[in-house]
Order: sequence, then C-alpha cells, then structure tokens
Amino acid sequence: MAIANSQSSRISAGPEREPQRRGRACWAEIDLGAIAFNCQALCREIGPSTELMAVVKANAYGHGISGIAETLVTAGASRFGVACVEEAVELRTAGVDAPILVLGYVPPWEADRVVRLDLTVALATRELAVALDAAARRIGRRALAHLKIDTGMSRFGVLSSELVPFAGVVAALSGIEVEAVFTHLATADEPELPLASEQLREFDRACADLARHGLMPPKRHALNSAGAFSFPEARFDIVRSGLMLYGLSPAPIPSVPPLRPALTLRARIARLRRLEPGTCVGYGCAFRAGRPTDLALLPIGYADGLSRALSNRGAALVNGRRVPMVGRISMDQCTIDVTDAGPLAEGDVATLLGSDGDETIDAVEMAGWRDTIPYEVLTSLSIRIPRLYTRDRHTVTVAENGAIVNNDSSSY
Repeated sequence: MAIANSQSSRISAGPEREPQRRGRACWAEIDLGAIAFNCQALCREIGPSTELMAVVKANAYGHGISGIAETLVTAGASRFGVACVEEAVELRTAGVDAPILVLGYVPPWEADRVVRLDLTVALATRELAVALDAAARRIGRRALAHLKIDTGMSRFGVLSSELVPFAGVVAALSGIEVEAVFTHLATADEPELPLASEQLREFDRACADLARHGLMPPKRHALNSAGAFSFPEARFDIVRSGLMLYGLSPAPIPSVPPLRPALTLRARIARLRRLEPGTCVGYGCAFRAGRPTDLALLPIGYADGLSRALSNRGAALVNGRRVPMVGRISMDQCTIDVTDAGPLAEGDVATLLGSDGDETIDAVEMAGWRDTIPYEVLTSLSIRIPRLYTRDRHTVTVAENGAIVNNDSSSY
C-alpha cells in the first residue's frame, strides 16, 4: 500500500477525499429507494386485502424512524408498529397520522398520553384497560386497543383460557374500542418446527371462542415478516413486517421476493501508520503485527454499535477489497490491516456494512462473526451515528442524534 502523507495530496485526489466541514467521520447511508422497493414488494405479495404494518421499533431497526416514515407510507404501509410509547411519539412528531400500534408493554400511567396521541395499545391487563377507559372519559376520545393473546410464546399476552372473560371486561368499558385481536409466533422463521402451526391453531380456536360470545373484533393478525411467507394462509387482515422492509430476510424462505438492503455503514480513515513486525495494536495487545503492516484507524467503535465481538474477527471493505479488523474494537475506534488494500490516504472511506466494488458485507455475515442475528447488528447502531437518507444516490435528508437537521450532505 502506498500512503499519501500530505494534506494537499488528499484534497487533490477528488471530492471523495475532501475534508469534512462538520459532522463525524463515520455515518450510515439509508437508501430510501430500497426502503420503498421492499415495502412495495411486500404489499404486492400479501395482496390488497391485507394491510401492511411497518414495524419501526428500535429506531426503525437502526435506520431512523423520522427519516423513513414518509417513504413507508408513500410505498404502501397503512399502519406502524412500535415497541413503546416514546417511539410512537417520534412518529407523531414526524407528522405521521396513520394508526400506530404499541406492540410492547404499556404501563397504566401512560394511558393519558396514549389517548391524546391517538395510539393503539396491545391490551392484555385489566389495569391498563381501566386506566385507558378513565383517560378516554377525561379526554373525550375513545382509546384504541388490539387484544394480545399468548398462544405459546410465554411472553406478553392473555392466555387463551382467560381470553373470553377478559374480552368481556374490556367490552363493558365504553371508553375502549377494540379493533383487532392478535398473537405472535415463536418459530415463524423455522417453519419446519411444529410450534408455529400449533400456535396458529390455538389462535383460530381463541378467535372462534370470541366469535361464539359475540366478542370478536373486526380484524385479526398473527404474522411477522417470516410468517407471512412461511404461513401465507394465515395472513388475515394485517401483516407486521420489520426486517424485510430493511432488505433482509430473517430466514432462507424460497418464496420471499428479492429485497434490497437499505443501510450502508462507512467511516473515513483517520490515521495511516506503518508497523514493524512485533508491534502491538490496541488494548491488551490482542494483535501483534507478524509482518510489516499498514494499519488504518477508523473513528467508530462499540459505542457506535460496532460490537467488541468483532475484534480480530470482522472485516471491512477498502478500495473494493476485504481487509481484516485487527486488535480489539475500542469504544470509539477500531483498526484494520490495509497492507494489501492498494494506495490509500487519510480521509479515504472504509465500508463496514454494504458494498464497495464487487465486494459486499451484509448484516447477516456480520452477525455470523458476532455469533448473533442480523436484527441485533442493525438495532445496535447508535443514535450518535449520523444518518444520510439518499434517493437515486443523492442525499435528501441528514439526521444527527436522531433528529433531522438539514438537507446538506457535503459534510460527509
């Protein structure tokens, strides 16, 4: 590798090497065209009689709620799903007026905020039902709810054996409108296992019990991204899609349509250094150069979501070539061996997730290095990483610390 040491050589090499005027030297690029493509593909697959709920919990799986919400609505999503009230607040603040279902636990003290923001809750406790009813009476607006049934996940939800009495209690509360009933499958991405099919049969029995007692809501839903393709006969009224919206399939299911990963993670080289054989790198001297080694420092670390588990295991892309991560990932920086990467200068770009030339590193591959799942890879990305939202390769919006700040991408 040839290292260019002078500032003038970096600037003269082209716009990709211009120094930043503001902002961090690491960022995520979110392709809004890919988000729209994936959303439209899923809408076509599930058909016009089934609504698509876009699940945007955990900061839209690391992609940024505020930056992608409008694109999802335009592309066909009619509802949103979040994990907590705070995420719903972010959607409402971004101007989203579509229905929002809070899929996770909502404590009773959030009832007023839920009603004022016109949110829908996953309802499974009498305490929350009573609080919602009281809030609805105070505010003068009905509280919206989907009854959540635990059909075998053993997490949140009403057991089937307790469903009819619970639904009867809720029906007697005039301040609550129950729009739907739903469940969640434990093994939707492993359809060869029997549990998901057993859960769907239990869900059918529970819905039939509600219908016999005149308590069945207008809608029902049971499937996430994987379930929509593993069990297409159970798509019902709504499908809840998360990971597939962002361009990844949770399992190798043959019927899943082509998808486009939306997120690319990059960082600029902050320092280039030639190491002599035997030189230590990073905390604990976890890597020692075994040859004359060209080392590049990247200003991104585990506080940004680049897991410490990638130490001496991960890779990056530089000049269209794979290069290994060496030494331990630090809180705010990491190092890569660029000896075989060709000519480089400080300020050049390394890709941690995404494509460079003919090479690609996706969240599935990175998850393998970390012994985890792609969900964790994406949702781990810190809010302090700037997000650049692009369309047709042009940046249209920039978010810093989760907030849309401007439409100027010249800093990155």
